Amino acid sequence: MKRLTLAIFGSLMLVLLSVGISIAQDRTFNGEIMDSACAKMGSHDGMMKSHADIKDAKGCTLGCVKGGAKFVLYDATSKTVYDLDDQQKPVQFAGQKVKVMGTVDKVTNTIHVTDIHGAS
Repeated sequence: MKRLTLAIFGSLMLVLLSVGISIAQDRTFNGEIMDSACAKMGSHDGMMKSHADIKDAKGCTLGCVKGGAKFVLYDATSKTVYDLDDQQKPVQFAGQKVKVMGTVDKVTNTIHVTDIHGAS
């Protein structure tokens, strides 16, 4: 009886999880591909002042990521930082304004990235 109850419960949870995943739809998030260190400060200014060899947002972002930071999406309008689960797609957009398509995990504030395009 206990096994039957566990099997039924497990099956029910699997169905509910499948429904929850299918309900989640991609959204578009606007912002700048930044590094997590500068995004906490809301700009690259501090880093660029302390490193004379960094001339622009792209160089700053790539340098900070090389130093251990992560790529994030920074929405300057709402001052929100979204972690990005894919750390490869953002490389070509470092320091640029973009549109990120994906679903957000509201608990971790992480976007499951499906695509990234330059902002128009």
